[in-house]
Amino acid sequence: MPALDGMRVLDMTQYEAGTSCSQLLAWLGADVVKIEPPGRGDPGRGVNGPAGIPQYFFNYNSNKRSVVIDLASAAGRELLLRMAPSFDVFVENYGPGVIEKLDITYEVMQKANPSIIYARLKGFGLSGPYADYLSYDWVAQASAGTFSVTGERDGPPMTPGPTIGDSGTGIQLALTITAAYVQKQRTGEGQFIEISMQEAVTLFMRTLGLRTWGEAPQPRNGNRRGPPTDVYPCKPGGPNDYLFIMAVTTAQWDAFCTAIDRPELVSDPRFETGLVRLDHGDELFAIVEEWTRERTKHEAMRELASAGVPCSAVMDTHELFTDPHLTERGLVHELDHPEVGPVKVMGMPARLSGSKVPLVPAPLLGQHTREVLSDLGFDEAEVDALLEQGVIG
Repeated sequence: MPALDGMRVLDMTQYEAGTSCSQLLAWLGADVVKIEPPGRGDPGRGVNGPAGIPQYFFNYNSNKRSVVIDLASAAGRELLLRMAPSFDVFVENYGPGVIEKLDITYEVMQKANPSIIYARLKGFGLSGPYADYLSYDWVAQASAGTFSVTGERDGPPMTPGPTIGDSGTGIQLALTITAAYVQKQRTGEGQFIEISMQEAVTLFMRTLGLRTWGEAPQPRNGNRRGPPTDVYPCKPGGPNDYLFIMAVTTAQWDAFCTAIDRPELVSDPRFETGLVRLDHGDELFAIVEEWTRERTKHEAMRELASAGVPCSAVMDTHELFTDPHLTERGLVHELDHPEVGPVKVMGMPARLSGSKVPLVPAPLLGQHTREVLSDLGFDEAEVDALLEQGVIG
């Protein structure tokens, strides 16, 4: 039985932040009904990959059902409010003021369903000086400090690659919704939830700046976090042919020196302790680089990791879909999408021994409109009439 079997979610999310939240709920077994506007639907559908395939949308909307409703029309809004009593959760991440303009606020939805869990994801939250500002992932990250600690010490702040502003916030919201759902099982009561992307990303900053916490900014250090922790070039010298090494403890340092066939470094006065290694970082880097350049990043990873040294080849985005370890563990799935055929998507990273939810391709726009309304008890004639009027699609 799926872990969240029985949870029903009205999903008014778009792009990535909100969709990653509702996708996680769907992966755990919730029935997620994605409400999309007529025409183009979720604007994330228009973010195409190099082959014109909307890989972006596919990767954030698997296991959902799509219903098209024109919420700008009075009939569409009325339809949504009639649907609301059949759902446990409503979640949205539209821009500031959109929900208010549509007049489907918490107070309105609560009248339709007094026990609704109503969740809102915003760039800067619903209060404070920045509440009306627009945000995307990297805007949230800049406002949460991630740029300030990324890059070389003497260079400018840099944009981090991963979208932790979007997905990191969505995952935190999914956990919060699940907690509210558990509480609802005990009390029968719903509640209002809001989350700010700025605050959610700030949570990921707790480890940084510990030595100057609250007193001074954390400086940028590039890849170096105290020798030998760094990124080292490997053969054949491509743009991602690098190995990251993070030997932290004395035991790991000793194992590292032995693994690169330089056991004398353990007692070398230049490298005996972490503090003196800082003073001789360039010398140590040159020694390690000489060793890594004779090996591919995967060969170097196998040698060091099997010796007990924390390290990893620097995987590129193509390798994430071809890496033998991730492939064997089943993170990447190939699904047969009705619109484009076989497509590779990532699945649920966490494994639950008692909850099995098959991965289902992201829906076509409006694919489940008739099915969902039928499930909710709407008769066929009314559905036909709504289709003819353009209220649904």
